[in-house]
Amino acid sequence: MIAARLNGPADFAGWRREARRLALAGIRPEAVAWLTGEDGADLFATERIPPADAESAALTVPRRFIELAENVICHRDAGRFALLHRLLLRLQREPRLLEDSVDPDVARADAMARSVRRDLHKMTAFVRFRAVSGAGENGPFIAWFEPEHFILERAAAFFTARFGTMIWSIMTPQGPLHWDGTVLQLGAAACKADAPDGDAMETYWLTYYANIFNPARLKPQAMKSEMPAKYWRNLPEAELIVPLIASATRRAEDMVMRAPTQPPERHVRQLRRRPELSPDESAITSWQEAAMAAQRCRRCDLHCNATQTVFGEGPLDAPVLFVGEQPGDQEDLAGRPFVGPAGQLFDRAMREAGLERSRAYVTNAVKHFKFQLRGKRRIHEKPNVGEISACRFWLDLELQFVKPPLVVALGATALRSLTGHAGSLASARDREMALQDGTPLLATVHPSFLLRLPDEEARSREYARFVADLERVGQRILRH
Repeated sequence: MIAARLNGPADFAGWRREARRLALAGIRPEAVAWLTGEDGADLFATERIPPADAESAALTVPRRFIELAENVICHRDAGRFALLHRLLLRLQREPRLLEDSVDPDVARADAMARSVRRDLHKMTAFVRFRAVSGAGENGPFIAWFEPEHFILERAAAFFTARFGTMIWSIMTPQGPLHWDGTVLQLGAAACKADAPDGDAMETYWLTYYANIFNPARLKPQAMKSEMPAKYWRNLPEAELIVPLIASATRRAEDMVMRAPTQPPERHVRQLRRRPELSPDESAITSWQEAAMAAQRCRRCDLHCNATQTVFGEGPLDAPVLFVGEQPGDQEDLAGRPFVGPAGQLFDRAMREAGLERSRAYVTNAVKHFKFQLRGKRRIHEKPNVGEISACRFWLDLELQFVKPPLVVALGATALRSLTGHAGSLASARDREMALQDGTPLLATVHPSFLLRLPDEEARSREYARFVADLERVGQRILRH
């Protein structure tokens, strides 16, 4: 057994050096005992690594392997060193190995890397500093955190950059990080008792947290906070989370009950003046006339701020008609549906599902861009029931002139516009549905939902499901 000694459990530079020597010497992973600074000596291991063959070729690996290894080396799994050693050897024979995501070694390494990245994110999100008694404006401050993996050195750069002018320590069971404003030091293992229980500012923080707690951000399946429960015990606001969650439903109901039931008087006067159908709307006999009339639409107030009406586009004999929510910023400027980031993702998924965008008719439930202005940016705002109802006139005309054999609702807003269904999209996604005239209807997510997912693993999983939904669309089209 060959002993390969590292300076610590996450010593990537040391692993890289030793793995290279072992690989060039032809040593197999199962013949190596990896020892970190916290390990004792292996009685059955020898420190001697045989010299490499003089004719051995230089090792080559893709850049992705280096990035993967830097994350995997921080994982708590004791088999991480051998796994990376095995991948290093296999890459010399299989240079495209990492492209095979279902390979057991590659899949295991990817999962370990994702777990480490999640742990890094949680540490940067859930560390709470508390002032030491008598501390000045710049500290010292102390925090307690329990990382799942060996991520301290990886996380240090974030905290020194974010809190570089403060004096602080982050205590962990693996050891503390100490920053004096200039030098970063790693210490011996700590315990939670070394961190203070609270400070003078904590009462203000708890009051602030209670006031900004938003019940709309809870996960509806179980009314859970977006903060994972295992981090609650180390956060001062944890004592508030359970009662705030318990009262979330009541608070939401109170907001609904307090909402005005009548529109402002100015809007009432506008509604009284607005005819149900303008002259050009009442005489529409073709899709072309509908598209032109929609450009002058005043059926709701969204036209006041939007650049233009974004009508649907596509062949009038299309075998499928897709309905989204509303145009976004780029669609509003271009005057065409599904040309922004969500539209590009939609096009990609269509290609993977074997469908042609050019053979589909695409439109939106609402034809004007609804947004909030933040600085110079226009931020998407969800259309309300009145706006959806007002725009149903134009969607009905599109359905009338295209007469698609199949309609697909992309997202909950589109589904509500087409059917009046106000429940969750998940309850309708796998059901066979139809419009009032009998036209078959399928429901799936809007592509923008995929873009909003923060987790790479979730995005990949939900994107694959979205493509599968589109493949089901293709199968239905073939029946006609």
